[in-house]
Amino acid sequence: MRFGCYVGVSRELPLLLVDETGWNFDTGAIGRPTFTVSRAKLATMVETTRIVLASRPEGAPTAANFRTETAELPPLEDGQVLLRTLYLSLDPYMRGRMSTAKSYAKPVEVGAVMVGGTVGEVLESRAPGFAKGDVALAYSGWQTHDVADASGLRKLDPGAAPVSTALGVLGMPGFTAYSGLLKIGQPKAGETVVVAAATGPVGSAVGQIAKIKGARAVGIAGGPKKCAYLLDEFGFDAAIDHRAADFAEQLKAAVPDGIDVYFENVAGPVAEAVYPLLNTYARVPVCGLIANYNAAGRPDGPDNLPAFYSRILIKSLTIRGFIQTEFVEEVFPDFLRDMTEWVADGRVRYLQDVTEGLEHAPEAFIGMLEGRNFGKVVVRVAD
Repeated sequence: MRFGCYVGVSRELPLLLVDETGWNFDTGAIGRPTFTVSRAKLATMVETTRIVLASRPEGAPTAANFRTETAELPPLEDGQVLLRTLYLSLDPYMRGRMSTAKSYAKPVEVGAVMVGGTVGEVLESRAPGFAKGDVALAYSGWQTHDVADASGLRKLDPGAAPVSTALGVLGMPGFTAYSGLLKIGQPKAGETVVVAAATGPVGSAVGQIAKIKGARAVGIAGGPKKCAYLLDEFGFDAAIDHRAADFAEQLKAAVPDGIDVYFENVAGPVAEAVYPLLNTYARVPVCGLIANYNAAGRPDGPDNLPAFYSRILIKSLTIRGFIQTEFVEEVFPDFLRDMTEWVADGRVRYLQDVTEGLEHAPEAFIGMLEGRNFGKVVVRVAD
């Protein structure tokens, strides 16, 4: 069975025929082009509003590097679901994806949707294990809807924790903190752990996990408000404002026994103040270098690399970069078990910086790179 309707008002336009079989393109009996499409596929013809990379930034990103557009999504295939984005995660790594500089992942192509983790509601499913109304962790990027392969999704339980936490403390940032600190930093009871960008989702988790493991946690953040939050809400032992004129002196006073683990999120002047304070056999998990992400060339000033290598040798330092995905197979189940328990019993707390509306994602992203966020940056795309 099939039925037909004109697309538009002109008799010269194609005739749209709908049946139970599938797509077909032919010439109708009356001599006009005819499209045939199944009812199932017509039902999944959904438009998405998306933000794409309009141009590659030179230095710090601006609003001109982004463009909003609409596009029609393809019909569902077997094993796929149609998602409506509820929350979008904004993270510093996205700045690297906007560049063609060599990195651990391919850059976003100009004209392509900006990448990003998402939490979405299933509107339609052709995949076993997913039904309409389910909520899933996905990687749909900066858009309102997506057709996704179910194999790449993780179903979420809205009753266990707010679903937005799957983008933060119970998601990639939390796992980054957990795996990097415990597999590389390996803090021991009584040691001192220092972390910069400490009110962010990774840094705040690092400090709190260090406390759980019996270490002393020192956080570095920008401004008195963030430092107070580290002490009062996240339970750090000390908090240092990197904007203070005497930052280096304050840091030295806060670590009288030196630093055993430095979780590197920032680099730049903060790292320059930290490295002279590292103890022999100190460990440095290198997670991010946000101070350098917008650099258009080599930094001004002297070449500190020889002194840096000398310090590594003299102090027998372990400095190891990592991407959290390398630890997924080994410790992700442990992370979900431990962090879910720690969040539930209050030993790990979290803070979210929520922006309303996909259209405000570029502004929130730019602000995050400038340090204007306070907590994990998420965009609420839909209720």
